[in-house]
Amino acid sequence: MSEYLILIHQDQEKVQTPEMWAQLGVEHQKFGENNAHALRGGNPLQPTSTATSIRGDGNGAFTVTDGPFVETKEALGGYYLIEAADLDEALAIAKQVPASFGGVEVRPILTLA
Repeated sequence: MSEYLILIHQDQEKVQTPEMWAQLGVEHQKFGENNAHALRGGNPLQPTSTATSIRGDGNGAFTVTDGPFVETKEALGGYYLIEAADLDEALAIAKQVPASFGGVEVRPILTLA
């Protein structure tokens, strides 16, 4: 079994009303119940307006700025850590993630020996 990270990208401007947040909560609850066997963790993230980015200059100094690392319409909104037999199984699970205002990215976790 391998671990995969499912990164949920969405247009946060489209999810604004309490009703939309409630519906997303119901959808993610159902996803969690249907995939409990594979889930190892996951969380939603605060909006990009709460992000702080840090860039090193290569000489040991850092620049700290308010905001996300990059400006984009679809921002990272949350993630799930799953365990799957292979990429095909990970993709089958990822296709069930509620992402009606964006999409998901599946990346294998690099195992360091």
